[in-house]
Amino acid sequence: MGGRVYLDAMRVAYQGERGAFSETAARRLLGSDITGVPCHSFEEMFESVERGEADCCLAPIENSLAGSIHRTYDLLLESKLTIAGETVLRIQHNLIAPPDVTLDAVRRVYSHPVALAQCTRFLRAHPEMEPTPVHDTAGAVRLVMERARPDEAAIASADAAEIYGGRNLAEGIEDHAQNFTRFLLLTLSDRSEAIVTRVPERRWKTSIVFRTSNRPGSLFHALGAFAMFNIDLSKIESRPVEGRPWEYSFYLDLIGRRDEPLVARALDNLTQMSEMVRVLGSYPTRW
Repeated sequence: MGGRVYLDAMRVAYQGERGAFSETAARRLLGSDITGVPCHSFEEMFESVERGEADCCLAPIENSLAGSIHRTYDLLLESKLTIAGETVLRIQHNLIAPPDVTLDAVRRVYSHPVALAQCTRFLRAHPEMEPTPVHDTAGAVRLVMERARPDEAAIASADAAEIYGGRNLAEGIEDHAQNFTRFLLLTLSDRSEAIVTRVPERRWKTSIVFRTSNRPGSLFHALGAFAMFNIDLSKIESRPVEGRPWEYSFYLDLIGRRDEPLVARALDNLTQMSEMVRVLGSYPTRW
């Protein structure tokens, strides 16, 4: 499984169909010559890498408006994959329909539930349009193109419109222009250093998950391990521990490489006061 992974042969799994925002992010991060591996679910996407059907996958981890994608966090803990990189994609939603459909004729709009929620203002301004959730934005475009009804449209990316031959009836219909999704590049640990991204490196980030004992002050002391060495924490997220009600695992992003002396000492200190510590990856980032 080891060895260098060449960009022109790389198989990259993502959730959704061709034209999904995840595919766009993958091509920007790894180059246009990659081979996309569309997956119906996040679980299928992770499994495709673990089974060797894909070299890596691109998983959305958080959106600047909708917040964290919790299923990705849970799968990070359950899987054997490691984080090898990340990218951030500006999300622009468009209303897409077959070429002969007009805006005034649209009565039903298909898209992923999150995309529909991010276009609330547009949909409120057009109460005649009934929002209808489906599993994927790009899949919504494929659906309306196959059905070819004169009163149906989809909300998705410009890439999806181009792939399926749709026409943009309205562009940039999201509620907020500052709509970004952060994606993690995941692979097996022996491949992580071989995968080369196309994003200029600005600094390094390390992601971990840890669990402390359920007693007063345990989280405070755990985070103090990083304050002691003046390490910048960029994000913390808690997720319930399965089978242990009201107990949590904590996911943490910190600035620095895991092998930097101060980061290594902080992680050693954290390990001494935690039930479990796992490094999910140390990777270059420009954010």
